[in-house]
Amino acid sequence: MKTINQKGWFFVAPVVILVAFNALIPLMTVVNYSVQETFGNNLFLWQGLDWFQNLLRSDRFYGALGRQALFTSTILLIEIPLGVAIALAMPRKGIWVPVCLVLMSLPLLIPWNVVGAMWNIFTLPDIGLAGYFLNSVLGINYDMTQDPFAAWTTIIIMDVWHWTSLVVLLSYAGIISIPDPYYQAAKIDGASGWAVFWFIQLPKMKRVLTIAVLLRFMDSFNIYTEPFVLTGGGPGNATTLLSIDLVKTALGQFDLGPAAAMSLIYFAVTLLVSWIFYSYMTKDEE
Repeated sequence: MKTINQKGWFFVAPVVILVAFNALIPLMTVVNYSVQETFGNNLFLWQGLDWFQNLLRSDRFYGALGRQALFTSTILLIEIPLGVAIALAMPRKGIWVPVCLVLMSLPLLIPWNVVGAMWNIFTLPDIGLAGYFLNSVLGINYDMTQDPFAAWTTIIIMDVWHWTSLVVLLSYAGIISIPDPYYQAAKIDGASGWAVFWFIQLPKMKRVLTIAVLLRFMDSFNIYTEPFVLTGGGPGNATTLLSIDLVKTALGQFDLGPAAAMSLIYFAVTLLVSWIFYSYMTKDEE
C-alpha cells in the first residue's frame, strides 16, 4: 500500500491560514451588516432578512444584474473565440515568438483605473482621437456620454482590448504543449486544418480554456473600475452594472445594510455560476 506524504502541508499551511483569516473577517463583517441597520456611532438595529427580501423584489437590482449578465455574456462570446484564434495564428518557433508574447502581455500591465481614464480621453466626442475620427471623418454620430448604445460598445471594446490577451496567452500555452506526434499522425491521415483543430487542439486546450473562461467570467462579472472611470454608469443608468450599483448603494447612499445584502447575493451568484461551469467542463475527467 502506497503511503501518502502529507508533510507538504506544513509549507502551505501558513499561507492558507493567512488567506483564510484575511477573507473571513471581511466576510463576517458583511454578513453582520446584511442583517442590521446602522445609524453610525456603533448603533445597530436588527433587520433580519429584510434587506434580502427587499432586494429580491427590487426592479433596480434585477436591472443591474441583467446589465451585468449581458456584459459578461458578450465579453465571453467575443474574447474566448478571438483569443483562441489569435493564439492559433501566433508563430510556434523563431524570433517572432517572444515579440508576440510581449505585445500580448502589454495591455495586461496597465492598471485598471488607467485603462478607464485612457479610453475615456480617447473616445470623448470633442477631444478624443477616436471620437473625433468617428464624428468628423467617418460622419458617424458617436457620443458615449449621450448614446447608451455607444457607451455599451465602448466599454465592450475597451474590455476586449484589455483582457483578450489573457485568453491568448493561456490558449497559446495549451497549444504549444501539444506533442508533435499528434500533428504527425494527423498529417499522415490527411486531416484538414479544421479537423486538427477540432479533434486535437481543442480537446488538448480544454483545461486551459476552462481556466480562461472561469477567470474572464469572474473578472468581467465583478468588473468595476474600468466602466466606472469610463462612463460612470451612464448615460442615465445604461451602463450601471451590478458592481457600480453596489458601490453607489454603499458609498453614495451610505445604505450599508442593503449594500451588504447585495454583495452577498452577488458573491453567491458568482460562486454558483463558476461551480456549475467547472462541474460541467470537468464532468468527463476522472
